[in-house]
Amino acid sequence: MLRIGHRPVRDHRVTTHVGLVARAFGADGIILEEHVEKSVIETLLETAKRWGGPFEVRVTDSPRREVFTWKKGGGVIVHLTMYGINIQSSNIVERIRRRENPLLIVVGGKKVPRWMYQAADYNVAIGNQPHSEIAALAVFLDRLFGGEELIREYRNAAIKVIPSPRDKIVRRLDSEKRRGGPSNTG
Repeated sequence: MLRIGHRPVRDHRVTTHVGLVARAFGADGIILEEHVEKSVIETLLETAKRWGGPFEVRVTDSPRREVFTWKKGGGVIVHLTMYGINIQSSNIVERIRRRENPLLIVVGGKKVPRWMYQAADYNVAIGNQPHSEIAALAVFLDRLFGGEELIREYRNAAIKVIPSPRDKIVRRLDSEKRRGGPSNTG
C-alpha cells in the first residue's frame, strides 16, 4: 500500500496507524513519502519484527513515480477516497478481487493530487462522507479478504496473543524456541 499526503508532525500518528492497520489487515507492505518521520518507520518495522510478517516498509521520493511504475508493471491501483464509487453500491470489491494482478492500495491525506484520481484503476469510497483514511483502509481490506485476514498466522513472530474471553495471554514465541516450550504472560 502507498500512503501519500503525509504532513510532518501533524500526521505522525495517522500515518503510523495507517501502517499498523495495513499490516494487521493483510497488506504485505507500505510505501511512505521520504519526509515521514523516522519514528513512524521505526514503529512499523519494530511491530513487524515482534508480531511477524511479511511486512515491508519502504520510502520513496516520488509517490507519483511509484504509482506509474506499478501500473507499467501490470499492477492495479486502488485509491480509497470519499469521492469514488461507493463500496456498498456496486460489485467493485468483487471485480477487484477477481483481478490477478498485484494491488497497490493508495490512501491520502487532505489534498490528494488530481493525477491520483486519473491514474487509479479504481477510486473506491467507503462512504461518500468525510472519514478517516485509517477507517477506509480497514473496511476495504476486510471486504477484500472477506475477514480471513483477521485469523491470519504471521511468519517469524516473536509474540502472539492467545484469544481468551477474560485474560490477557501473550505467548512469547522467541522464548519457546530458546527454551523448548510455551511462555504466557497476563
